[in-house]
Amino acid sequence: MKKDDESGESKRPRSGPEDAPPGGKRKRPEDPGGGILMGRPFGVPVYVAPSWFLVAALITWVFGGQLDRVLPHLGGVRYLVALFFAVAFYASVLVHELAHTVVALRYKLPVRRIQLQFFGGVSEIEKESETPGREFMLAFVGPLLSLVLAGFFYLTMAAVEPGTVPGVLLAGLMISNLIVAAFNLLPGLPLDGGRMLRAVVWKITGKPMAGTVAAAWVGRALAIAVLIGLPLLTHTGALGNSTKDIGGVETVTDALLAAILAAIIWTGAGNSLRMARLREHLPDLRARALTRRAVPVESATPLSEALRRANEAGARALVVVDGQGEPTALVREAAIVGVPTHRRPWVAVSGLANDLTDGMKVPAELAGEALLDRLRANPATEYLVVEESGEIYGVLSTADVERAFVAAMARPDAK
Repeated sequence: MKKDDESGESKRPRSGPEDAPPGGKRKRPEDPGGGILMGRPFGVPVYVAPSWFLVAALITWVFGGQLDRVLPHLGGVRYLVALFFAVAFYASVLVHELAHTVVALRYKLPVRRIQLQFFGGVSEIEKESETPGREFMLAFVGPLLSLVLAGFFYLTMAAVEPGTVPGVLLAGLMISNLIVAAFNLLPGLPLDGGRMLRAVVWKITGKPMAGTVAAAWVGRALAIAVLIGLPLLTHTGALGNSTKDIGGVETVTDALLAAILAAIIWTGAGNSLRMARLREHLPDLRARALTRRAVPVESATPLSEALRRANEAGARALVVVDGQGEPTALVREAAIVGVPTHRRPWVAVSGLANDLTDGMKVPAELAGEALLDRLRANPATEYLVVEESGEIYGVLSTADVERAFVAAMARPDAK
């Protein structure tokens, strides 16, 4: 039912800054936190979150009560039929999410996973679309598939007898898929319709940020409308219920449902806006600007002597080099702090260093998401920053990148 937050927009880039601190290990799809792994269609893992079981139980209870009025002869079996409906409905939601996934893969956008959870599903797409046209298609294909499913169930109803279990199930699936499509087409983030609105504004203005701002504020307006309007529609009978049949429990349930939906939409819109604002500041995270000046030292150099040279040169990092001056290791800042001052003349820097790997070499010109992606792909505490020619520029500390990242998140216009 959704691609980004709880209803209709791709999570992107979830390999981006919100997944893990720069240089930290991000959660892989195999992590238990994803829920129960159900399969890997198109190579993308599909998980069922624990919250799904709560929703499935709720759907079973509500739909079972409706079946008691429509097919009273079923007795207790109606709850088995209702459970089948809950599973079939979420299978439809999975088709909705797979539509997003297939188009994303077609556009060379990596999909981390699909997760079925409370109030729908999430397709976690790790990168932004490059053009507004692709953004629009990526968002539109989900509701389109839900409409196609609704049409399929409608046509299939002609082949079964009305008032039977198959007839009621097909009618319920048709209506539920229409609701999924209609809800996701609402023009506000984080819904698919909000992503489509973003693409339209992006196309008109040429600025993706302008599209995000417009769609996010429309999403917040939708959240308020749902919070106030849904209970009113139910209470006045506008949704087909007689007001005399609405009791206190139903009123509280409708208000709770409206509050949950409104919170999901409001939070999703805010997160979309916050991440878009933050993305504007990501180019400020430049490896060259964050790099510490370093001095080369041989492996047998005592720590006290190495620190003396660093102080004289105004450097804050140490690079271990071989006899030809080629870097072989990076001295860990945390290890230096852990050595008492009186022992530093007797400790060689080689014992405090991590061997240098290719993944720990970072081009000085890397910046923004490219820099963060490089650090996440090769977790370490320090990285050797090199010029295009291969010359040593300095040492990049993960702690410095994290501080710069947090500072960008704290800016008022990144909220």
